[in-house]
Amino acid sequence: MIVDRLSGKAIFITGSTGFLGTALVEKLLRTIPGCQLFLLTRPGKTSTATERIQKEILKNDCFDILRKTLGDRFENEIVSRIHPISGDVISDGLNLDEHDRELLSHCDVIIHSAASVSFDSPLDQAVEVNLCGPRRVAEAVIAARKDFGVTKPIHLIAISTAYVAGRRRGLSPELPLSETPFSIELDWRSEVKAARGTRADVDLRSRDPKILEQFRKKAANELGAAGVPVLVAKQEKLRTQWIHDEMVRAGIARATSVGWPDAYAYTKALGEKALLEKQDEIPISIIRPSIIESAMLEPRPGWIRGFRMAEPIIISYARGLLKEFPGVPEGVIDVIPVDMVAAAIVAVAAQGPRDPSPEIFQVASGSRNPLKYATLVNHVRTWFQEHPLYDADGQPIMIPDWSFPGRGRVQSQLEKTSKFLQALEQATGMLPIRGNQAEFIVDIEKKRQAVDSALGYVELYGTYAETDAIFKIDNLIGLYDSLSKEDKAQFSFDPALIHWESFIREVHLPSVVEHARVKTTPTKRPAKSRTNRNLNLILSPDRHLAVFDLENTIISSNVVDTYAWLATRRLPKFQKALFAMNLALQGPSLLALDRKDRGDFLRSFYRKYEGARPQRLEKDSQEFFNAYLLKKSFPAAIERVRRHKSLGHKTLLITGALDFVLEPLKPLFDDIICAELEVGDNGLYKGRSLSIPPTGEARASILAKYASEHSLELSESIAYADSTSDLPMLEVVGYPVCVNPEPKLAAIARKRGWHIEQWSKAQGLPPIYLPIGRSM
Repeated sequence: MIVDRLSGKAIFITGSTGFLGTALVEKLLRTIPGCQLFLLTRPGKTSTATERIQKEILKNDCFDILRKTLGDRFENEIVSRIHPISGDVISDGLNLDEHDRELLSHCDVIIHSAASVSFDSPLDQAVEVNLCGPRRVAEAVIAARKDFGVTKPIHLIAISTAYVAGRRRGLSPELPLSETPFSIELDWRSEVKAARGTRADVDLRSRDPKILEQFRKKAANELGAAGVPVLVAKQEKLRTQWIHDEMVRAGIARATSVGWPDAYAYTKALGEKALLEKQDEIPISIIRPSIIESAMLEPRPGWIRGFRMAEPIIISYARGLLKEFPGVPEGVIDVIPVDMVAAAIVAVAAQGPRDPSPEIFQVASGSRNPLKYATLVNHVRTWFQEHPLYDADGQPIMIPDWSFPGRGRVQSQLEKTSKFLQALEQATGMLPIRGNQAEFIVDIEKKRQAVDSALGYVELYGTYAETDAIFKIDNLIGLYDSLSKEDKAQFSFDPALIHWESFIREVHLPSVVEHARVKTTPTKRPAKSRTNRNLNLILSPDRHLAVFDLENTIISSNVVDTYAWLATRRLPKFQKALFAMNLALQGPSLLALDRKDRGDFLRSFYRKYEGARPQRLEKDSQEFFNAYLLKKSFPAAIERVRRHKSLGHKTLLITGALDFVLEPLKPLFDDIICAELEVGDNGLYKGRSLSIPPTGEARASILAKYASEHSLELSESIAYADSTSDLPMLEVVGYPVCVNPEPKLAAIARKRGWHIEQWSKAQGLPPIYLPIGRSM
């Protein structure tokens, strides 16, 4: 009996925070009384191994049955049977201290489940985890047993993948790869050395001046004049992402060059090879699952953790984003429920190692109970026809007929669409539009991202939909047949027991939809619900400070309008026309300067006031406010400032506008921080500001200083602004609000979930086409 053989055993498990690992831990706790589980867990940046186990494993709904069965005894059971071990499979010796090494030496069974399971892992990451990880575990166990003089039997079970077979066609036996036909002999040590060298080479290339210039341009295009610190941080983030992407490409390139579909299968195959060099020192069994999907029965039908391989494709299809996917209709999609894999692992552990080692078990369905690709597609299509998803307007999404095109055709079409949308996004992004109009550009970006996601799915998973390999499971069925009737009932892993139509339609698809959190009812989504929640938080009495930008936030105007109006105030009509024409011609260069550096843009206009009389400008500014700014103001903005004051919030205006222009606005705010011009000995303005313009990161610093001086918490404060040049100020507060945002800021706000307000000018006033001052 499996229970008798494993009861009271000490079982060391890696990868317990993963999908399969969590299912395995639950299965052992629920079915094997008295077994002790030692879980190797890598500490997080801010959490210990114990905290990660509590949060990432035990709080999962996988344990609901056990929690219900044990009731008040659940916590005591967990404490007495689960032993966190702090360590990491990417470190030699697993980074264990002496106490944990001794615990490891006395374990009876080692189950190595930790893996980098992403098909697009960076090459070196996949190598360190999937290739070197199994060998490190074996070496750590061997060394610990030797150092502490432990000689009792030991069994190492390594979880691999059936896809170590590579792109072979036909039957794939349960044998070490070196014993199978057409195997490729590679020196795994050379592959490790090359992967580590590739990381160093790619990092060096990322510092090439031409590459760095690309990052600079991309950061500037995305963030505009956000300020040097923000742009530099973005450039470094782009460089890091570029290194990651290059290492992913390197992994795929190396894998496909030697016959594997991706870095995952390639490194898993070499990981088996590296591990089996230790088979004379420790008994080894290898378990090779195919594509692991949601549970058929335990811990409950449909239990799943995270999105696996098929889920994003299914949801993208149901939402109408993915209209076709490559695949061979008569081909086999080899899927196995996670509870069958966990049961097979427990059964292998109970059986113990065979002599000679290793024994390999492929846990797959294709050779015994094949699921044809066309059958899967048909079930998915008909199910979503009966249970459609709904769009934001409450309308059912009509799913397309699924075709079975070649991978090359689908990939080519998606690449062309992505390039077109990217070009359209860049072209429209240069337009001087904002507010609701900017949403058009944001929608283009969303469509492009959806296309890029679909392209990623095709590139990553297309090979698996076209595979011609059939995985033999003779050893697996032999083990299953040897079990007692009671064991077969409790540890079921025969793929013949799967009824595909029921599993797909009644178990898997409902679970996928539930976990995707997509709209499944025809009711129209209340578009204002999230907006109202955000607004309630912003207008809570608990907030401390509300800080506002001026231009396009309080008023639909800028320093160009101010200068033009004041400069033409006293000019004859003919000269007004010439001035307006000249200023219009300067428009493109001024816009470019504003996007490049907001501070330089403001300084260029401050200099235009050189020689002006302060008293005259103060008088003209009052007229400018009454005749122009009031008509350009946003009544909702003024009402919002007053609302904050009524709630007891401190109100602050930070702007690069000049103080004499803002004099009429002083009663509206508690404080105003703005630009002031230096006055010369002759009593005239010098055309220079007394301090640096309050733009970019300077605004964030000014705001932080102001909050500190007034004992206000920035995390409890609100900032209102319209441009990416205000990004540092928006990021420093707890409640950023984007008012009539320009396209770049609108895209950032949507990604980050920031609150957006669309404020308009007062209705019924005559339009003002040019900021030309009235004559005396």
